[in-house]
Amino acid sequence: MTNTNDLELALLLADRADAITTARFRARDLDVSSKPDRTPVTDADVAVEDAIRSVLAETCPNDVVAGEERGGSVGRGRCWVVDPIDGTKNFLRGVPAWATLIALVEDGRPVVGVISAPALNRRWWAASGAGAWSGDDTEQGRIGVSAVHEISDAYVSTTNLVEWNLHHSREAYLRLLDACWENRSFGDFWHHCLVAEGVIDLAAEPVVNSWDVAAVQVIVEEAGGTFTDLDGNARYDGGNALSSNGHLHTTALRLLEP
Repeated sequence: MTNTNDLELALLLADRADAITTARFRARDLDVSSKPDRTPVTDADVAVEDAIRSVLAETCPNDVVAGEERGGSVGRGRCWVVDPIDGTKNFLRGVPAWATLIALVEDGRPVVGVISAPALNRRWWAASGAGAWSGDDTEQGRIGVSAVHEISDAYVSTTNLVEWNLHHSREAYLRLLDACWENRSFGDFWHHCLVAEGVIDLAAEPVVNSWDVAAVQVIVEEAGGTFTDLDGNARYDGGNALSSNGHLHTTALRLLEP
């Protein structure tokens, strides 16, 4: 398959996921349980991943699948990396900022990424060499990162301070925020997508899983930005993440040194 055909398949998978998640969003009978790490999982999370795995088993039986709910690992060759609902806490509380994340990783490198947020009526997608795109039900277009060059002019989004305390450095978190013009905490998939759109300039996370950012990496890079872990390595499986417009990346990494 070419990346174009793979992207078409990923978009189809996102359609299947959206049908499930929108039907269960704010449902009164939503079933919620806790995983061993105390993070929540809903019946919709499991149903989405099972549906995606079912389609892939039929269309790409030789491909590996790694997902948040059913497990699996990325090795050599082709692997679909799936987060059925990124932002489950938002989903179960009725906050509309959540999405299904689907990435195709080939030999350790994300080459296709789709992020679909139906409650926001928004989707982002990219394939290596084909640019990054975003749209809603009525309008779609190519997206690109901002042209901000000075950290003092930057708009940054991060996750909450507790996670920075636990997984990286409170001081580094404060250094980055103090250096920037404005800060918010959009969190999860959304702030990385906003970087790709050029709406904000930086998004930093002290702890992530592979399925949280595999799709993010190819979308940000195809939008002209830079995606690395907090050590500056261009990888989605480094355990943390920094997205930027590229111009600010080195400065941000320096500020985030523990």
